[in-house]
Amino acid sequence: MKAKILQALRETTDYVSGQQLCEQFGVSRTAVWKAINQLKEAGYEIEAVPNKGYRIKSTPDLLNKNELLSLQKTQWIGKQLECFDVIGSTNTVAMQMAEEGAIHGTLVVADRQDSGKGRRGRNWATPSGVAIAMTILLKPEELIPSNAPMLTLVSALAVAKALEETSGVMARIKWPNDIVIDGKKVCGILTEMSTQMDFINHIAVGIGINVNNTAFDEELVDKATSMRLITGKTWNRARIVESVCEYFEQYYEIFMRTQDLSILMKEYNNYLVNRGKPVRVLDPKKEFDGQARGITDRGELLVDTWEGTRKVSSGEVSVRGIYNYV
Repeated sequence: MKAKILQALRETTDYVSGQQLCEQFGVSRTAVWKAINQLKEAGYEIEAVPNKGYRIKSTPDLLNKNELLSLQKTQWIGKQLECFDVIGSTNTVAMQMAEEGAIHGTLVVADRQDSGKGRRGRNWATPSGVAIAMTILLKPEELIPSNAPMLTLVSALAVAKALEETSGVMARIKWPNDIVIDGKKVCGILTEMSTQMDFINHIAVGIGINVNNTAFDEELVDKATSMRLITGKTWNRARIVESVCEYFEQYYEIFMRTQDLSILMKEYNNYLVNRGKPVRVLDPKKEFDGQARGITDRGELLVDTWEGTRKVSSGEVSVRGIYNYV
């Protein structure tokens, strides 16, 4: 009920009477009063005025069920929602939940993640109270396994749009799945999949976003940044989670129409920070330099080299700017 009361208070700038809340949710005035007090104890600033009712004045930066459910506008993502104060990896938990019957669109969110995974086995830790660690669990019965890797690019587009909409800051994509702002990484995405022969059991789309971080380890300081460092403002992480989920639903459904990026390719290329710039492709077989042109409808990066245009698939390949990170 606390999530429903929060939602009702957020939907208006005016006061909401206690009686209105009682009638709306079919509970007593005492139950409403207790819920309001519990929200206050959690850090919500709620004004109570006799003969007028309640009005929310400010909200704390929390990643819990009440906060996320009160903001939820998605159709299917987050209908099963699991929130953790501390977790090893949201992807690992989501994959375990999938085996235990979790539904398509299950959302796993953690305030702190200690054993998160990045691409190519790298660690992605999420400090408490400042960043986002989230995983969207998918069970797409119609999706062909060979098309699943493109979901990483779909996710990147959703995050870039969400951050841009939320903050007004120009977010860009470093192919295939890093979100960068001002030349530094603000988000990483890792997609993991369980398959059998020609059938997908489930897919975990893990997203880590640096939101209110104020500092990074020495080895990351030249490559990583956060929304707070960029803007000088603190941001409500739950609102960003909800925005990411809304855009992911939108782009996922577009992707599933064709099971490729033909419809989304132009928009993705508009967000591609490397487009038209010199890049170095770090292929384990042989590194090479060229100029990035954009992606194909299969999500491959087109790179013009002196030998001609090459299509680069993600996999174990990384792309860097020749002179810096992007």
